[in-house]
Amino acid sequence: MMRQYELVEKVARYDPQADEDLLNRAYVYAMKAHGNQVRASGEAYFNHPLEVAAILTDMKLDSATIAAALLHDTVEDTEATQQEIADKFGYEIASLVDGLTKIAKLDMVTKEATQAENLRKLLLAMSRDVRVLLVKLADRLHNMRTLHHVKPEKRHRIAQETMEIYAPLAGRMGMQLVREEMEDISFSVLNPEASKLILERLARLRSESGDLLRAIEKELNEALASHGIKAEVKGREKRPYSIWRKMERKHLSLDQLSDIFGFRVLVNTVDECYLALGIVHQKWLAVPGRFKDYISSPKQNDYRSIHTIVIGPHSQRVEVQIRTYMMHDIAERGVAAHALYKDIREAAKAKDGVRIPAAESNAYRWLRHLMEVLQEGDSPKEFLEHTRLELFHDQVFCFTPKGKLIALPRGATPIDFAYALHTSIGDSCVGCKINGRTATLVTKLQNGDEVVIIRSDAASPPPAWEAIAVTGKAKAAIRRATRADIRKQYAGIGRELVEKLLARQGKTFSEKEASAAVPRVGHKNLDDAMAAIGRGDLAAADLLKAMGLAVDAKDLRAVRKKAASKSEEGKFSLPVRGAAANTALKIFHATGAVPGERIVGIVTPGEGITIYPIFAAALEQFDQEPERWVDLTWGVAEEGQRFPARISIILANEVGALAQVTQVIGEHGGNIDELTLQARHGIRDFFELVILLEVFDIRHLNEIMNELKGKPLVSEVNRVTG
Repeated sequence: MMRQYELVEKVARYDPQADEDLLNRAYVYAMKAHGNQVRASGEAYFNHPLEVAAILTDMKLDSATIAAALLHDTVEDTEATQQEIADKFGYEIASLVDGLTKIAKLDMVTKEATQAENLRKLLLAMSRDVRVLLVKLADRLHNMRTLHHVKPEKRHRIAQETMEIYAPLAGRMGMQLVREEMEDISFSVLNPEASKLILERLARLRSESGDLLRAIEKELNEALASHGIKAEVKGREKRPYSIWRKMERKHLSLDQLSDIFGFRVLVNTVDECYLALGIVHQKWLAVPGRFKDYISSPKQNDYRSIHTIVIGPHSQRVEVQIRTYMMHDIAERGVAAHALYKDIREAAKAKDGVRIPAAESNAYRWLRHLMEVLQEGDSPKEFLEHTRLELFHDQVFCFTPKGKLIALPRGATPIDFAYALHTSIGDSCVGCKINGRTATLVTKLQNGDEVVIIRSDAASPPPAWEAIAVTGKAKAAIRRATRADIRKQYAGIGRELVEKLLARQGKTFSEKEASAAVPRVGHKNLDDAMAAIGRGDLAAADLLKAMGLAVDAKDLRAVRKKAASKSEEGKFSLPVRGAAANTALKIFHATGAVPGERIVGIVTPGEGITIYPIFAAALEQFDQEPERWVDLTWGVAEEGQRFPARISIILANEVGALAQVTQVIGEHGGNIDELTLQARHGIRDFFELVILLEVFDIRHLNEIMNELKGKPLVSEVNRVTG
């Protein structure tokens, strides 16, 4: 266990201005408060906060953070109070301890709404003072180092929680050393066999490649020195979990991995980084397509470095990373590397211009941005889902036509790009161009793509976009817009019902009178009341009664009957979004298409747009004509509106088989528009029945198909793909 004077001396070595009195007082107070408490390992409990503080001294953090680490469990696990901490150590440290106390009981493996709400509070506390995050990560890291003392079932849960939340969060904050250690320990618990296999393989490779690694280090040092560059070259090996993740992602065996070993070249300035790159490429052949410049385009967590893969000695592929010492410090410690530099003027003194206050770092800005996006209106469960999305995805870097860099998760689409620019741009997006060519909105963006968003003020995001979008911001905005659009449509329906009831009494609708009556029916404003009427949650007659008007039951029946008769008049228009106004629309007859399934449109000049379900085989003929594709989605259908869906039924050639099929369809409210029956080639005892059904939506269709599959004389039921 680290002694009191050792801790103080360690902090003073990197921070001469350290508050030694504060550190001494926090050490003694925490040791007395925890008293005779012991951990699962049997060691004194005080050893845990002391080790957490030691981890933070390795990150070279300020005295207040070290003191908060020593005190972080006192309010939670001892008789100490928050007020007592404030009185003895001041508001700053009390605030840090309070933030840590509130999140001490988090259990982020569960997806319960209460735990998701706790995650929201955790991120909010972190966004206010990043030191809360640093202490929490150090706390979790020490718990992982002592995980072998925990019961197996709890051990697995903690490892899963660390892999899902804490390790990715450390990565997003640029703290790679912390992330890698957390991942490796979690990996050894969650998949012990794979971890053991990789560790054994690494040990064997290490013994076999020792001379080669030293030879490459020597060659690189000599080549750089001959050009007047003073550099430090370090050989390294990938971490076990990093190796496993790459094997899983690329479906490779351990023997197929070519860059288990690599080298870091550390120099003093940015200019020397690029000079060193030229020397490396002159000495060894560069592998095409394996070069990344994160100095000119830093990662969102502030990571800056040049990566290249070359064919080194003995035809070995070797990864070389080139960066300055300052970049290396930030690559390993992330936002913790900024924590001591609170004055922006000090940033200007840094040689490579990247030493900036923690509050101004990209990683910290990402955390604040995440809070801004995800705390608006979503449920806690949605917040947890979107936070995990933001934490886990790697990135691609795309550009606007004016050269603005937009960082997005890997797998992002132009929809995500549009919402990253601004919510209003995403809401009005109708198309895009990628690198000057028209592309569909479902296209996955690649590094370096230049994206132009095509907008229309009349457009609104279709609900189907939520399944396509990757970023939490896009998903949340689409969901809000969809809710607003549906509410608007329901309000229109409600207003129409009220106006028709008034018209039958010879009266006209008065917004002022209706608004005055709204509180009497339990709603805040007229739009809310109209939407409730449209949804059926509030009777139109009740609003009229609140306005002091009587409603005749005969009038009410007449209005309802007229609304229901629309389905018989055949005057429905297709409720499809994404097409230009007044464009002729028709559904592809060979397959049909129904609300709830994904659709696209194919433009035929002079004829309009044909709507296809995304699975339609006929779409293959348009693969080479992307300019004809239009992203479409379903809107809200009118009451009673039906849509065509063609299904194929393999039916036993027995008496009553056809009757079974028609009975199921009739009982479920489906309508048969077309029916063909033919013998199956080579199968004498079965027939194929192809039906063009008319249904309300995909759920209605699935109900009918599932019921048909359960009938004894039915062998198969499938959608016709055309």
